[in-house]
Amino acid sequence: MTVKKDAVVEMHYTLKNDAGDVIDSSQGKEPMPFIQGHGNIIPGLESALEGMKVGESCDVSVKPEEGYGAHHPEAIQEIPKEALQGIDNLEIGMQLQSQDEQGNPFVVHVQSINEDTVTVDANHPLAGATLHFNVSIENVREATKDELEHGHVHSGSCSH
Repeated sequence: MTVKKDAVVEMHYTLKNDAGDVIDSSQGKEPMPFIQGHGNIIPGLESALEGMKVGESCDVSVKPEEGYGAHHPEAIQEIPKEALQGIDNLEIGMQLQSQDEQGNPFVVHVQSINEDTVTVDANHPLAGATLHFNVSIENVREATKDELEHGHVHSGSCSH
């Protein structure tokens, strides 16, 4: 079976940056499952995998516009520390849940902590980066009706 829309794909991957540093990898772990064609992985990788078969491997470079998008300087903001009341042990690199004016949730990353202010960044940590993947397809099967309805792969212990 080939990788196609509505198929459950299990893949191993290694993700590197432009310098060749490993950012993330599934090696030594279970393969990563996802449903092809449902936006479960970044668009540039998803389109590159279309048509691949079990046992095949490929190297894929994904530009920012097909990955996590451009880096937006306006997404970096300095906010008063008092706006973060109730958060203990604030640390650089910490992820915080925030929300926009319409109440939609999003994640910000703490960039710096000053006496009265905290600088946070709402960009994805990989925004603006070209992503270099080495991928091997480990398994492909048809998604179940429940998986398609829920939009994600069900493991043996999944219950809704």
